[in-house]
Amino acid sequence: MPIDLDVALGAELEPIEFSWTSSDIQLYHLGLGAGADPMSPRELRYLVDNTPQVLPTFGNVAASFHMTEPPTVQFPGIDIELSRVLHASEGISAPAPLPPSGSATAVTRFTDIWDKGKAAVIWSETTATAPDGTVLWTQKRSIFARGEGGFGGERGPSTSAAAPDRAPDFEVDIPVLPQQALLYRLCGDRNPLHSDPEFAAAAGFDRPILHGLCTYGMTCKAIVDTLLDGDAGAVGSYGARFAGVVFPGETLRAAIWKDDGRFVATVVAPARDNAAVLTGVELVRAAG
Repeated sequence: MPIDLDVALGAELEPIEFSWTSSDIQLYHLGLGAGADPMSPRELRYLVDNTPQVLPTFGNVAASFHMTEPPTVQFPGIDIELSRVLHASEGISAPAPLPPSGSATAVTRFTDIWDKGKAAVIWSETTATAPDGTVLWTQKRSIFARGEGGFGGERGPSTSAAAPDRAPDFEVDIPVLPQQALLYRLCGDRNPLHSDPEFAAAAGFDRPILHGLCTYGMTCKAIVDTLLDGDAGAVGSYGARFAGVVFPGETLRAAIWKDDGRFVATVVAPARDNAAVLTGVELVRAAG
């Protein structure tokens, strides 16, 4: 069904109530590769019982963490086959460190829908609020829907993913386990693109690919560990654009720059001629 811009744009979904425990946080961090050195006190901060520190990127998956069915892309004015959808970008901002357990209500609305001709780019914003009304985090997301353009909407702005024109200040290798996607899918994303070889082949891939949000979270962790002394609470906001696929079992490389009070990065797959997998990565320190 084509996108109905009049219905979709500005639509607000029903609130979702959800909760999480410290065990959920531990599983999420394990899904990002935490604990590779089980003797490291800094690594164990992500995995300690009851009070683990929380990467803010958990907020990007918290509301769907306990899902056991593949997701759908069926919303007011939007009905798209899952195999046509690719994650385009993701971002999160948090006014304070995320608690290791709690409950919240998430409200999502669609803010922009761009017609790229052969595809549509759909932007949404989700605000997660604690029972006392405190905003815990705000999440922004865009998806790229192949074959869903041509509905007569505006094309929207073009974004540049250029990194600073100088050598990076840091380069960090990020190993991806062969079973990384099978582990990370336990964090709520049961899209068979990441686990079913036949489904992946139908979508045009020769094998299942890693979740974009896993690459995104692993990169956040790499920047936190490299430049923030492993302090997840020091992150105020973080975001990235998805530029290419990642295959479980390969090693990624993040080039990181200090740039005007923030950290920016690009992530590539060296074994595939430095194919870009994340661009426009930006991490801003928390205020104070």
